[in-house]
Amino acid sequence: MSTLSLPQDESRQLVPPPGSLPDPPGVTVAADTTTSARPAGDVTPADATTRWEDLKVVPARHPGRWVATAFVAVLLAMVISSLVTNPKWEWTIVAQYLTWPSVLNGLWGTIRLTAVAAVIGFGLGTVLALMRLSRSPLLQAVSSAYTWVFRSVPLILQLLLWYNLAYLYPTLSLGIPFGPGFLEFGTLDVIDKFGAAILGLGLSQAAYSSEIVRAGILSVDQGQHEAAASLGIPRSRQTLRIVLPQAMRTIVPTSVNEIIGLVKGTSVVYVLAYGELFYTIGVIYGRNQRVVPLLMVAAIWYLIITTVLTIAQYYVERHYAKGAVRTLPPTPVQRVRWTLQVAWSRITGRPAPAHLPPAYAARAAVGRGHLLRTGTTDRRTGGAA
Repeated sequence: MSTLSLPQDESRQLVPPPGSLPDPPGVTVAADTTTSARPAGDVTPADATTRWEDLKVVPARHPGRWVATAFVAVLLAMVISSLVTNPKWEWTIVAQYLTWPSVLNGLWGTIRLTAVAAVIGFGLGTVLALMRLSRSPLLQAVSSAYTWVFRSVPLILQLLLWYNLAYLYPTLSLGIPFGPGFLEFGTLDVIDKFGAAILGLGLSQAAYSSEIVRAGILSVDQGQHEAAASLGIPRSRQTLRIVLPQAMRTIVPTSVNEIIGLVKGTSVVYVLAYGELFYTIGVIYGRNQRVVPLLMVAAIWYLIITTVLTIAQYYVERHYAKGAVRTLPPTPVQRVRWTLQVAWSRITGRPAPAHLPPAYAARAAVGRGHLLRTGTTDRRTGGAA
């Protein structure tokens, strides 16, 4: 009996009726031990009219998957029911304060802190990574010492130190090192609450970003460096045009995780009484005593920011995957569109659109074939497939 494996799912096999068709090229043949061999050329008229494209396809059974799906669906329904039916969540208060002017001002403060600290952190982190990879012992030592110090000191301690910098240096000046200064100004005029928060978050993030960038650069195959050097490309151009674009495939996922952590890390700035999102929420629920609804407001906004960053991460990863994969992964919009087209094809019985990828086209074909697991029993003859 002939079996034709479907490439989209190794757990599925297309099983024609026994002896109805000749074996197509490349198809394995399994012996049927329950029926006697037919004489050569003994093909019934019904068998002769059977075609491969007319065979029906039936999906393999996955009872464990269905049990797990039902269990998770019940848990999800319980959670949703609790959120909807428990009046102590006070969703009307949540909706009221979600777009409250002071809350939006705090949200803007969080976004501004995150953006500026991320630029400083990853910009300085890239410089530190290149210093660490240089052949200069001094540059390597300075980069390693910076990473060691700023990863060892807690962020909240760094914020307080920068906020109290005026105690150590009441004035700051610009001029020639160890020489006369040309411009002098008060420290408190420059490093206010926002400045201290930026210095604490940005410089701390640079220590972690340097290790992320360094790991990404080291992940690039050594042959790329050698090929670029053999072509006489300057080292700076090798780094910017050859090494870093390939390293971005490793850098981007971890970097976005760090940025998401930075978004939530801005809540530590409350010790400086800076009006970011968490500090503003704390001030509001300290006045009206609606603690849980106001905390949910903060959680919803943090969730929205994280969702936007996650979507951006997907498209950035997809962009830098062009040099590594032959076929780019589908976007979320494409997945939804193709899934709807497959569902419509199965409902109406019409053939799937020709532009669908093979994996989605196989889903549309389910229901028009006969699929069995390898080694199962043939449902027609009871023999081994």
